[in-house]
Amino acid sequence: MAAQFGRRLRRGATTTAVAAAAVAALSASQAPAAPHPGDQAAAGATPPGDSAATGNSPYHTDLPPLNTPNKPGASVNLPVTGSAEAGIPASVLAAYKKAEQAVAGTDAACRLPWQLLAAIGKVESGQARGGKVDANGTTFSPILGPALNGQGFALIRDTDGGAYDGDSTHDRAVGPMQFIPSTWATWGQDGNGDGRKDPNNIYDAALAAGRYLCAGSRDLSLATDLDRAVLSYNHSTEYLRTVRSWFDYYNRGTHEVPDGTGVLPADTGTGAGAGTGTGTGTSSPSPTPPSTGTTPPAASPPATPPATSPPATTPPPAKPTPPPTTPPPTTTPPVTPSPAETFGSLENAGTGPLTATAGEAFAERVKVRARNMLGAPLARTPVTFTLVGETDTRFAGGKSTVTLTTGADGTVTAPALTAGERTGAFKVTAVAGTGKPRILTYTARVTARVADTVARTEDKALTAAPGAAFADRVEVRTTYKGTGVADTAVTATMITDAETPAENDKGPYFKGADGEPVRTLNLTTGADGLLTLPEIHADDTAGTYTLRLTTASGATLTVELKVEAPAA
Repeated sequence: MAAQFGRRLRRGATTTAVAAAAVAALSASQAPAAPHPGDQAAAGATPPGDSAATGNSPYHTDLPPLNTPNKPGASVNLPVTGSAEAGIPASVLAAYKKAEQAVAGTDAACRLPWQLLAAIGKVESGQARGGKVDANGTTFSPILGPALNGQGFALIRDTDGGAYDGDSTHDRAVGPMQFIPSTWATWGQDGNGDGRKDPNNIYDAALAAGRYLCAGSRDLSLATDLDRAVLSYNHSTEYLRTVRSWFDYYNRGTHEVPDGTGVLPADTGTGAGAGTGTGTGTSSPSPTPPSTGTTPPAASPPATPPATSPPATTPPPAKPTPPPTTPPPTTTPPVTPSPAETFGSLENAGTGPLTATAGEAFAERVKVRARNMLGAPLARTPVTFTLVGETDTRFAGGKSTVTLTTGADGTVTAPALTAGERTGAFKVTAVAGTGKPRILTYTARVTARVADTVARTEDKALTAAPGAAFADRVEVRTTYKGTGVADTAVTATMITDAETPAENDKGPYFKGADGEPVRTLNLTTGADGLLTLPEIHADDTAGTYTLRLTTASGATLTVELKVEAPAA
């Protein structure tokens, strides 16, 4: 914006600072109102372009008017009346003040002033294009800087697969605070508490900018630290002067205006932060070639020659007819999908723990949600689910890979999984997008069957005469939901009939390796869960006794053993 001469200059804390700001404003105001690449700061203090928050993207060069919103010392919360440039859209102003409060609660020593965020927001995007944001603070269309392809700007190759900026070749600055994707990946914040970190949301972007400016041990009440912070945003002394001018202007006073009614930079729609779909750019009609101002005289008709008899001549040979030419095929330029139609990210949509017992179906299924570049759910997005690792678990139909498409709410659920016999962990991946696809990985686990039942394979009564062996052996089977479970530990104990059973010291027994009586054995089931106990012997005491078999999982079986003399 051109400087307004004839008005009084702003007064600052020191005469030197005011003079420097005034000179900068007067000189910069003569530059064309268009964004330009940041010139480099002092030698030796300028890191590479991609180390700045904006990647040293272009910015708006408009300067504040030389007349301040109010006289020094007046309130910084003016009524709606006053300079139009002092008006900041309501949602944008609220985002700056909320960010100041949030940072003060976690880094009070930084002393972040919201007016600094306002100054940067003005230079980067004209306060989110004059406050064109929805009720949640998200811009109606993305604010994108030019491709950082090294052609007049820094060279920053794509770091986000186009998720934020829609460019899978080079990065672009994104959103009202113009973060490049690589910086947003580190500093992105959720300023409005909606569970997302969206660079196109003024609350998220303002909080991220505040935390970025406060990096390290900066105290922004100190001029040197504030200058370093601004230069870390864009390494340009001209950028610093421009931000400083707006910072001083907003410190003198500002007021709230309705969203969408803020003053737009003179260069909106033509460069930095113009983005897509601004609807604010103007175009000049193509110039008409200048006229010479004279009209050439009309040519006189040729004189008619006297009529004479033409000499007899041989007519010239006819010219050959050129072969017909085939017009070149008409090519249709590729259609670039809008951000609302472009895949941006893939997220978990509520998948629970993936565990199952061998041979059983998993209770949970993998569910994901695709979002577009604006963060909204994206329908009709192909998602490929794949089982990875050594497993014989399969999706329904015996498949290890399946591709499905998201529905209207952007979600898609993988088919049910059925565990195989191989136990242990494996992975399930969900992949969407091309170029740099988004991948979600889930850990799944198959556990071994654990016997829930132990039972005899036949119900024959077990009897023996005193001092003799039982004629029949005890055979049992351990199962899980009816399926035999091999390698199940089983403890067999001859117990008393007391209220609290204990190992019995008389009655039936097993023989140990040395032939001595043993009344407790630790055994293991074989194939299909079958186990045949060793031969059982009776001592000389007649009576009814109990054999108890217990598995590690708590399954229990009691078997009755009778020792009685044979009938006469």
